[in-house]
Amino acid sequence: MSILPEDKPQTPTPQPHNFFIYGATMSGKSYFASFFPHPLSLNTDGNSEQGTAPSIQIRNIRDENGKLKQSAIQQLDDVITALQSTDNTFQTVVVDVIDDICVMIEQAICLDNNVQALSDIPYGKGYAMFNTVLQQFVMDLKALPMNVIYVSRELQNVDPQTGTIDRVPSLKTKYYNIVNGNCDLVIHTQKYGKDTYMRTVEDKRTQYKEENIKDSRIKQLLKSCSGMFTEE
Repeated sequence: MSILPEDKPQTPTPQPHNFFIYGATMSGKSYFASFFPHPLSLNTDGNSEQGTAPSIQIRNIRDENGKLKQSAIQQLDDVITALQSTDNTFQTVVVDVIDDICVMIEQAICLDNNVQALSDIPYGKGYAMFNTVLQQFVMDLKALPMNVIYVSRELQNVDPQTGTIDRVPSLKTKYYNIVNGNCDLVIHTQKYGKDTYMRTVEDKRTQYKEENIKDSRIKQLLKSCSGMFTEE
């Protein structure tokens, strides 16, 4: 039997499964992510006890000599392996926050190589190792039959001439390009006043149609985001 598909046009029914959500502190990004189906949170900022989703605290741990006892890189790899098993019932993995994951990956590589910074590893090998680990992590998550949500903080850039505020993800651009290149939607969360929250779709891989979103919970969540579905 041939492994090649039948040579005829396919009818695409695009559905988003990989999301990048960013916003200021307490703007509702983690709260919004927690409503996706059966979420597992890979938490870095120590607030997992305040959420309702089951969570795993990702961190590097040193021994009494300052050597790496638990590597965040190995921990992430173990989580991916466990999620690849058909025994688990999780349907969404939330990386909260991806900014810290990048810092932990860098820290683990430096500790393993007894250096202070990636630039201290000769011939650019430190940066090469970091890029390989991050890209593999993102691709492994994307390969899972699950929804993947990357949560990032917000950085506010103020134009000194006009005073205009440009709100962007705090994740470094070179890392953002790796992560966002594997995402379907970019959602910005904002809070106005005491209890008014807004979610806006700022970028999307294609024009999604409401009727193509099979999961009713995800459809309802995305309908709450401004700019998600364009009126025909």
